[in-house]
Amino acid sequence: MGFLSKLGFGSQAEEVPQIIQGDSPALDGADLAVAFFSSRSGGDFHDFLRVGPQRLLFGLLDVAGKRDASAAVLEAAQTCFRSSGQQIFAADELNESEAMIELSRRLNLEIMRAAGGVHSCAAFTGCYNEELGTLCYVNAGHTPGLLRDDASVVELPATGLPLGLFSLAPTDARIVGLAPNGSLAVVSRGVVEAESKNSEFGLEGVKSAMQAGPSSAKDLSQRILLRVQDFVHAAPKHNDVTALTLTRGN
Repeated sequence: MGFLSKLGFGSQAEEVPQIIQGDSPALDGADLAVAFFSSRSGGDFHDFLRVGPQRLLFGLLDVAGKRDASAAVLEAAQTCFRSSGQQIFAADELNESEAMIELSRRLNLEIMRAAGGVHSCAAFTGCYNEELGTLCYVNAGHTPGLLRDDASVVELPATGLPLGLFSLAPTDARIVGLAPNGSLAVVSRGVVEAESKNSEFGLEGVKSAMQAGPSSAKDLSQRILLRVQDFVHAAPKHNDVTALTLTRGN
């Protein structure tokens, strides 16, 4: 299946959006999953890439604009994510933070090149180290990631501006640990902005789903989307609705 087909181009819109569980790679001592509603018209894009024996690279991007108008940017972003990810992380001695910053720099420039100028793209990209149980991430103007352990759920806020706005936009990378039985959730704007009776699902809705207890990444991603659906009393159609989750075993 071609890239555009995977993104939903060339297929008829479904009358009732369904939760789709995307393919995800196997991890050692951890579990990763992504789920989204089938009614995709925005610019959500996710990808996973094995970049070493103990490292997995992942990303959730939100390219501004409707899906059909941003197809070229989406495709360029995936090509850059994969080619640059393999190249940057192939170094024998690797500084993960520097590697993540360089990947963001290249993605930023490629998005602007493909768009022919300024084109905003919020992005949360991360490198999970299976051996250490650590996550090195860049949050370029994306909704905060949420990291859960036995005691609390903390937010992983933006470390820089959205990609595609400035050719020399500064950004930072941070490293956090994923505790045994801990979990990470990165969700699209369509999740937090889901509305019912003039209130939003928000990050608090995601935190509530995470605090329900340890579960597999697949179960957690589906739980988040089911709670969004229950909140709006229907399958959401207001925007792309995506949840990417990572859980660590005990």
